[in-house]
Amino acid sequence: MEVTQISHRIIADLLLERTGQQLTATRQWRIGSALAGVFREYGIDNVDQLVCMLGTGDCEEVSRKVVEALLNNETYFFRDRQLFQQLSETVLPDLAAKRAGTRRLSIWSAGCSTGQEALSLSMMFADRPHMWRGWKIEILGTDVSSHAIAAARRACYSQFEIQRGLGVAQMLRHFNETPRGWEPDPALLAPICYRVGNVLDMQTRPERFDLVLCRNVLLYFDGETRRRALGRVADSLRDDGWLMLGAGETMAGTGGRFEPATDVQGLYRRVEARAPALGTRMAAAR
Repeated sequence: MEVTQISHRIIADLLLERTGQQLTATRQWRIGSALAGVFREYGIDNVDQLVCMLGTGDCEEVSRKVVEALLNNETYFFRDRQLFQQLSETVLPDLAAKRAGTRRLSIWSAGCSTGQEALSLSMMFADRPHMWRGWKIEILGTDVSSHAIAAARRACYSQFEIQRGLGVAQMLRHFNETPRGWEPDPALLAPICYRVGNVLDMQTRPERFDLVLCRNVLLYFDGETRRRALGRVADSLRDDGWLMLGAGETMAGTGGRFEPATDVQGLYRRVEARAPALGTRMAAAR
């Protein structure tokens, strides 16, 4: 095996150890371009020199920058419009009816990247003020990338970013153009809290989530890691809550904790939350 191939394997192992994400052989071609900024910062030319740096002395800062550079933070507002339409037409009305007594909703955006998904959710509530007046809405955004979370907390978007997924009316209604860029109205940010966190390490809260969005996160996990991640999600979701995955993701080989909720790919319910069949209940009562 050539030295560069060994270096690629070491970098892939570092990413796996820190995030659970696989950098398979077919994706290792992007290592050089993804790490170009790290090469420039440290005055080196290639991945072999970088691996030598990682093997000497205190390399924690370099390791962190390498992992951050390899993460895929691709996102935009209302990504996969059909799924957000299903949230508006099916999921949120269902939760509004079920939580009418407490008038409180808790949502987790796992792998929130730079904040566009959490802000898209907040816009959905802001656009229906009569439906949600008097409700306590909480949106938690987590991401393994501290760089992405810092950007989400800054909440300032370029012209290119603001136009990805937003119509002109939405953009002008919810955002203000400033010398720094486009910034959301403070009311849009009010329900949102961001923190660095990996879905694999997420601890179940005493009060669980009504809706979890875990989109395009499982793509980079192997089968066992996907099962672990979905186990964490299932334990963090209320019995009658909803899970939304990315449009291209499935539950195949993930342990059966969830089942499709509608005929639209991407929405799921917890399997153990289903009521037992009538025959099963009668047999248990004997």
